[in-house]
Amino acid sequence: MKKFAIIGGSGLDRLDTLAVTARRQVMTPYGSPSGPLCEGQFAGAPVVFLARHGEAHRLPPHLVNYRANIAALKAAGVTAVFAVTAVGGIAADSGPGRIVVPDQIIDYTWGREHSFADGTAQEVQHVDFTAPFCEELRALLLESAPDAGVELVDGGVYGATQGPRLETAAEIARLKQDGCTLVGMTGMPEAALAREAGLDYVMLSLVVNWAAGIGGKTISHDEIAQHLERGMNAVLRVIGRALGTALSR
Repeated sequence: MKKFAIIGGSGLDRLDTLAVTARRQVMTPYGSPSGPLCEGQFAGAPVVFLARHGEAHRLPPHLVNYRANIAALKAAGVTAVFAVTAVGGIAADSGPGRIVVPDQIIDYTWGREHSFADGTAQEVQHVDFTAPFCEELRALLLESAPDAGVELVDGGVYGATQGPRLETAAEIARLKQDGCTLVGMTGMPEAALAREAGLDYVMLSLVVNWAAGIGGKTISHDEIAQHLERGMNAVLRVIGRALGTALSR
């Protein structure tokens, strides 16, 4: 049986409905993860929760220790990860309020520790990253969403930018030309590190604003906050249903 983790992003620094049985501060060969590993029961299923940006949302995207986060989850016995992200929408079907299960990713980040193969103890791994997200977990989410009363967008291309600033309209036009349908700041190197670590990894992306130059108006942080508050409940309902389905098999 898989052991599941939830990595929470913006709007999900805490999992209030997690019945915590243990909080573990851990150290890895790559340093400390963003926060404690919170183990407990969520929707009747055992899970490990980790806040990507820390419990007080103190870590900007480019300073998250992605290697330590994934290494800590691996050491805790996690085999599958639901990664929650807040994103900007680029494609017409991915506007504010929609929840997308992307199937591809393009990395525009720089300067991040993007591999466990650092030239010291680890042998270089040339992992297959053709399909960056676990198709089994993608299917599980898409299957579970109707029972949760949530409509998901099946497929999308997540463009991972450096942050923490939002993008220019010209940058979004470039991403759109490249085929991106979403833009976020944390998908890479997290997804690639999970692949190196042998973890099944899927992303559930809540669209909280139109990307720069797409919606025809200035991006409003109040609007982002509203979509985060409304949409995160739906995201968690889908994950809860997916966990229940996985446990019943």
